[in-house]
Amino acid sequence: MVRRPGGRVIIVGSRAAATGGASPPYVAAKAALTGWVLSLAGQLGPQGITANIVAPGYTAGTELLTGRMPAERHERIIAGIAAGRPAEPPEIAAVIRFLASPQASYVSGQVLSVDGGVRPAG
Repeated sequence: MVRRPGGRVIIVGSRAAATGGASPPYVAAKAALTGWVLSLAGQLGPQGITANIVAPGYTAGTELLTGRMPAERHERIIAGIAAGRPAEPPEIAAVIRFLASPQASYVSGQVLSVDGGVRPAG
């Protein structure tokens, strides 16, 4: 079902898989995607198919967060982002478009964090 060659598997993960910054079941589910995409990249690569994960950081205007985050937590998260703001959905979509393009034919088995430059706490 994936075009050969030139097919793309693009999985939406989460930065929470690397930071633990969400509920344990969510973090576990998103972390499991890394092993899966590495396996897919190895298995499908010889057929000209890439497999990658886009791992968004804090993203504004999504159903996952809208109306569910206390202002204090929002400010604490923003303080840890070098860009000083959350991502917008079109910024995440642009990375997915790139991975789907012919220009990304040599990018495979990667987790691309789209997080505005998350800084370590401290």
